[in-house]
Amino acid sequence: MEEIVVGIDVGTTKVCTLVGRVEDDKSIRILGVGIEPSEGIRKGMIVDLAAATQAITRSVEKAESTSGLEITSALVSMAGAHVASVNSRGAVAVNGNIIDQYDVGHALEQARAVAIPYDREIIHVIQRGFTVDGQDGIRNPKGMHGYRLEVEAHIITASAASSDNLRQCVGAAGVDIQQFVLNPLASAEVVLTDQERQMGVAVCDIGGGTTDLALYVNGDVWHTMVLAVGGNHITQDIAHGLRLSFPQAEEIKKQQGYALRSGVGSEEYFTIKPFGEDQPVQINRQELAHIIEARVAEMFSLVLQEIKRSGYDGLLPAGMVLTGGTSALPGIKRIAAEVLNMPVRTAEPENLSGLVDRLKSPAYSTGVGLLRWAISMQDQEVSGGGRRRARGEKGMGLGFVKKLIGRILP
Repeated sequence: MEEIVVGIDVGTTKVCTLVGRVEDDKSIRILGVGIEPSEGIRKGMIVDLAAATQAITRSVEKAESTSGLEITSALVSMAGAHVASVNSRGAVAVNGNIIDQYDVGHALEQARAVAIPYDREIIHVIQRGFTVDGQDGIRNPKGMHGYRLEVEAHIITASAASSDNLRQCVGAAGVDIQQFVLNPLASAEVVLTDQERQMGVAVCDIGGGTTDLALYVNGDVWHTMVLAVGGNHITQDIAHGLRLSFPQAEEIKKQQGYALRSGVGSEEYFTIKPFGEDQPVQINRQELAHIIEARVAEMFSLVLQEIKRSGYDGLLPAGMVLTGGTSALPGIKRIAAEVLNMPVRTAEPENLSGLVDRLKSPAYSTGVGLLRWAISMQDQEVSGGGRRRARGEKGMGLGFVKKLIGRILP
């Protein structure tokens, strides 16, 4: 039977529904694509239920018509400043001296039992590392002898109201949510190499309304964060500075924008018709680059602040991988490298087949990453192990529920 995976990336600027088929070599053939401008979503959060529902419904319908398949369930991306994370430890005494899946699940359950306020919902519980009888740094303790098992877990939570709103919009489009996946974790599935994860790397997904950050050390997620700044802030600065409408400013950013003033010649001009002017006027590209550079530098200084606050700034020798729509802005990589003082590269989805013409852009890393996440989930169901994976809390598929009974509940 063919394995079909579906992901819906609900972003501030676009809703992207992708339908993929898993090939024998675990590559993904894209069968259906539905890309629709977002409405009713600001900074990753829903501000108008009806408008957001319509945008999601149109995106799903487009993907259904291009793939010829009916979409009933999907993985859905999540971002927004309401997302928070906390690290927690759980410890259990081992029954029978040999550690099995039950002990691992029980330890995770203990780690998960941190005091989460009633208005928060757990989105992911990511196991980071194990300690057996005081010996730490253990990747997979199953089958080992020991009396006491400890697990360190990274717990990601979201505002229950925000996730319920998103659940309601996607549900109104006729789709069940298998699991929410945090944006930078989905993007990391596509843009990071295993070597980078092991060395220590930050993935920074810069969308229209949010900048999403995940730090990987020793192959695992150590820190996650969503900042409520993104490409729309750059567009607003351009609109304000050059007296343009938002759509005009967005177009100019894409056509003429450069994130580094020194990268643009002082003699370069373009023509535009601002508010209140009868005739088009000439605008210096360097002036535009100056506006963009100031905002981009500020965004990366906020990212640096967050990395330093996490305490893991010395553990990222592989530097930062930029993705998301705003990372396609020319010159942004150089500003990031200067502000962060680390190696920086930009990345987009690769190794895809099928309907991929529109997906060859950093803007679609999260959408494609959701499909990769779904494959990893299925692999883990089959093998009962494999690469350690974040677990979702609500709305999982039936296979997940069956496995959770044996895997997580005490």
